[in-house]
Amino acid sequence: MKFLVFIEQRDGKIRKASLEALSLAKKLGGGPAAAVLPGKGVTALAKELGKYGAGTVYVADRDDLALYSNKGYVGALDAAAKKASPDAVLIAATAMGKDVAPRFAARRDVSVLADVMDLRVEGDRLVAWRPVYSGKARAEVDCGAAKLQIATARPNVFPAEADAATPDPAVEALDLGDVAPRAKVLRVETSESKELDVSEADVIVSGGRGIKGPEGWPVIRDLQQALGAALGASRAVVDAGWIDHQHQVGQTGKVVSPTLYVACGISGAIQHLAGMGTSKVIVAINKDPEAPIFKVATYGVVGDLFQIVPEFAKAVRAAKQE
Repeated sequence: MKFLVFIEQRDGKIRKASLEALSLAKKLGGGPAAAVLPGKGVTALAKELGKYGAGTVYVADRDDLALYSNKGYVGALDAAAKKASPDAVLIAATAMGKDVAPRFAARRDVSVLADVMDLRVEGDRLVAWRPVYSGKARAEVDCGAAKLQIATARPNVFPAEADAATPDPAVEALDLGDVAPRAKVLRVETSESKELDVSEADVIVSGGRGIKGPEGWPVIRDLQQALGAALGASRAVVDAGWIDHQHQVGQTGKVVSPTLYVACGISGAIQHLAGMGTSKVIVAINKDPEAPIFKVATYGVVGDLFQIVPEFAKAVRAAKQE
C-alpha cells in the first residue's frame, strides 16, 4: 500500500505529530512514503523528513502559505495526491489536521478514519480502532472499498522513529497556481509564555479544583518543572479563570495521550477522562477516595495534594541527581 503523509510545521519546525504519522506510514507500507509539506520557507525542512520515512517530499513553498489557509493547504495535499497516486493518506489529528482531513476527503468523495489509536493494513484497506462514547468503548472502523483511504492519527500514540542512515528524500516543488483563499489569516496571536503544548507533551501535570484557587498553581508548577512536563488543567479551573484555556485537557479542551499524566486535585469528570484516559500511565492525587479518577488511574494517592505534591517534586529531583 502506497502512503502519502501531510506534514504540519509551525514557526519553521516540523510538528512531532506529523513525524509520528510519517513513521507509521513507513511501517504500514513496508518502505518509504511520500510526504507533502506546505508553508513559506519550508524547502529546507524537507531533508529532515527522510530519516522518518519519506522517500519523496512534495513542497508547496509560497508566500501566501506562510499562515494556515484551508484552501491552500488542502490544495497542496490534493496536488501531491495527484502526483503520488497513493492508496492511503495519513494526517496527524492536530487542530490543523482535523480541519484538513475532512475537506480533502470531501474533494475525493471518501470518508475519514478519524482520531485513530491503532491502525493496520488488511489486504487493500486500512482498519483502525478509535475511542467512542467519551472513551468508554472502542470501535473498529475501516474505509471499505474506497479507492483512496484517509486516516488521522492521534498524537503521542504512534512513535516517531528516526533512522539516520536513511538517504535524503527526493524533493519536488508543487505548482498550485492561484490559491486565492476565501478568508485570509492576517496574523497569529501566540501566548507570550513558551510553555510546552499539552497536546504534544510526553509528560503532563494537571491541576483541578483541589488546588483551591489560582494561588495553588506554584505547588503544581513545582512538580511540573521537576518532571520537565507540560502544565494541564481541568475544565472547572479554566472556567473559573484560574488559568488560560490553552492548558485545558478534556473533551472540550485538548485530547492528550502522554506517557505519564499526573492529576492533582482532579475528581475525574467524564469530559476530563475522555481527554486523558488513553495516557499510558496515570497518577492520581486526591483526598476523596471515591473520586472517579481512581477508576482509570494506574497509581492513586489518597491525601492532601499540598502535602504530597511537594514531596513528589523533591523525590523527582533527588532521583535525577543520582
